[in-house]
Formats: sequence, structure tokens, C-alpha cells
Amino acid sequence: MKERICTIIGIIGSFVASLLGGWDAGLKTLVLFMGIDYVSGFLVAGVFHNSSKTSTGTLESIVGWKGLCRKGMVLLFVLIAYRLDLALGVEYIRDAVIIGFMANELISIVENAGLMGLPLPEVIIKAIDILTKKAERENKK
Repeated sequence: MKERICTIIGIIGSFVASLLGGWDAGLKTLVLFMGIDYVSGFLVAGVFHNSSKTSTGTLESIVGWKGLCRKGMVLLFVLIAYRLDLALGVEYIRDAVIIGFMANELISIVENAGLMGLPLPEVIIKAIDILTKKAERENKK
């Protein structure tokens, strides 16, 4: 039974990754950032009671659900960008979309860290700046 479940999950995961253009470093990083952002937002609301998304600053299931829906839409935009790459015969639209959303997720993670009272290292601030500038360059192509 365990082997069947793992096989089914593997097949579904492979199918989804192929739809999104492959399980490369960009997609892995984006999914990792999305997970960190979701968990850190959960901690801001659940532990620190400092969420800007609710009137009380605490957890609300509808806000968590909306966050998951937004993450799903991000992945749909990666799918759309990949299909545009294929249709146009180019290889940069998907990467530009991933970089843009990575920058957005990283900014959100940093905001969550700030809401937790965590001082931010200068190297992270510079990395956000580099990602933002790279996304702007890719979007101009």
C-alpha cells in the first residue's frame, strides 16, 4: 500500500513538474520560498498575533485559504509563461515570471520577519534588490 501511494504521488508530481517546464532550480526555489512565506505568515498570525491581514492580528482560516489560492495562481502563471515560451519558441518568459514571483515571495518573507521583530541581514536586503532588478530586466525583453 505504501509503495502504491508513493508511486501515485511521484507520478502526479512528475506530471505537474513537466506542465510547469521541469523541476529546475528556479521552480524549486520558488516553491521553497512559497512554503517559507506561508509558514512564516502562519507564525506571524498564530504565534506573534501580529498579522496585518486580519483585524485581530491572529489566525483566520479564510485568510490561510486565500493565501493558498494565491500560491496556486502563481503556479498557474508559471504554467502560462512556460506555454508562451513553447508557443513563441523562446526560453525566457517562464524564467522572468519565476524570478518576479521569487522576488515577491522574498519580500513577503522579509515583511513577515519584520513583523516578528527580527532584524534583517544586509545580504538579504541586497539579494532582494538584485532579484527585483533582474526581474525588471527580464520583463523588458
